[in-house]
Amino acid sequence: MTNHRRNIRICGTGVAVPEQVLTSDEIDRRFGLPAGTVFKRYGVRTRHRTVHENSASLAVAACEAALAQADLSWSDIDCLVSASATMDQALPYNAALILAARGGDAKRITAFDMGASCLSFLVGLDTLSYLVESGRYRNVLIVSADIATFSLDWSTLGESAIFGDGAAAAVIRKAAPGESSSILASRIETYPEGAEYCHIKAGGSRYHPRRLSSSIDPLALFHMDGPRLFKTVSREMPRFVNDLLGGAALTLDQLRLVVPHQASRLALDHLAKRLRVDAARTVDILADFGNQVAASLPSALHHAIKGGRVQRGDPIMLIGSGAGLTIGGMVMVY
Repeated sequence: MTNHRRNIRICGTGVAVPEQVLTSDEIDRRFGLPAGTVFKRYGVRTRHRTVHENSASLAVAACEAALAQADLSWSDIDCLVSASATMDQALPYNAALILAARGGDAKRITAFDMGASCLSFLVGLDTLSYLVESGRYRNVLIVSADIATFSLDWSTLGESAIFGDGAAAAVIRKAAPGESSSILASRIETYPEGAEYCHIKAGGSRYHPRRLSSSIDPLALFHMDGPRLFKTVSREMPRFVNDLLGGAALTLDQLRLVVPHQASRLALDHLAKRLRVDAARTVDILADFGNQVAASLPSALHHAIKGGRVQRGDPIMLIGSGAGLTIGGMVMVY
């Protein structure tokens, strides 16, 4: 695989979360468990849960924050990409709904969706970087906004306790002469044998209500084969990271920070162990936000930037896995 260095700069990031916070203590009480059980088992203390918000409204708020950090306005943006794992509705696509929700000076620009479950942001950043570098677009706003909590099966605890809702956005442009910001290498691999490991079957034509003889409700819930998913990712990740770093001509020791998708406590701990990366060089926001699906990775990146853990010129790695089954990563100079 050939990697082309792209002189791309992330010039602003922002996040947004629903107002309501669901604590693990509340979940303990719901299931009649001793206090502290859910946090001890899943590593999530709090997560935000949507009540009246939709993903478009969360996306607009995250975009506004990213634009403010970049010192830009909506009129400066010539392309909006919604890179989410969940949809507000079947049609139209999320990006159109985001523009409609924003209104005002956010009219009549290129807008479209890119989806790759939890890796949607990374796929969007990777793909749009080529279009920005070529001059097709000048300032691109990529936003991931996911509402996962409506699709969780709360009849049993399962994986429901790890998910939360939220949005995160980033503005990218071509790096100016003298700026070191760049994408050094990227890699995305999909393993089709894992297509059924994570799924929500409802929402398309395959399981449309008009084709079913029974209720669609069970098909609208999230299902995950955690052990098989974990086994595949664990087996493939070391080789994947080695190939990714080889394309960037860097070693793990040369990276300032590793920014992983916040999949689960087990996944984060195992990744750090297998790659031998200590906590000081890993971004971990799982306890406070849970797994925010596609918004998880850009949210972690935003908090790393906001917290001063990454500075301009620092090499970092974005890494994660998601339904598909897909593993993706990017090495970049922030």
